[in-house]
Amino acid sequence: MSDAPRCRLYLITPPALDAAAFAPILEDVLKGGDVACVQLRLKDVSDDVILAAGRILMPIVQAAGAAFIVNDRPDLAKALKADGVHVGQSDASYAEARKLVGPNAIVGVTCHDSRHLAMEAAEAGADYVAFGALYPTTTKDAPTVAPVELVQWWAEVMTTPAVAIGGITVENAAPVIAAGADFLAVSAGVWAHPKGPRAAVAEFNALFG
Repeated sequence: MSDAPRCRLYLITPPALDAAAFAPILEDVLKGGDVACVQLRLKDVSDDVILAAGRILMPIVQAAGAAFIVNDRPDLAKALKADGVHVGQSDASYAEARKLVGPNAIVGVTCHDSRHLAMEAAEAGADYVAFGALYPTTTKDAPTVAPVELVQWWAEVMTTPAVAIGGITVENAAPVIAAGADFLAVSAGVWAHPKGPRAAVAEFNALFG
């Protein structure tokens, strides 16, 4: 595995935030080390709130060299001209998302614990597949538990990048990194880190080597 690409951090925003107040926090966090992308994930808010948050936060993310991803909503990703969208199995299909955001945007797909869903998404052209939850998580109700062995199997047989998600922290990330995950999707593991989120980003990057 020595020639495998370095694992990278896929940062997910807190589930609720005030974008104007959160902006300087995010800017500071992104100075902690390499972050591949930031997913805007706001639940139970209006489209206008998501769009307003995107307009405030996307320039900060992109200035730090990270991609800005919108959760669930390819229509809002298109409206924002975001770098991409992440869709779950109950959201828009990969084909619908791709049609909306265009050929050059990132489209990632939640595949839970399913090899079949992941292979379908990869064959359709998804830019990454997401497996989870790797560990118990309080950020969202995870319908499935994905074993680390699934990430390892995918890394060994497929070329489409894999995102591991669900309850990942600095303390429990090592087996997932060793299994060959391309990205670790982390929310509470960064925002609730006892030393603060910027320190969390630095510690994750230290693990990545």
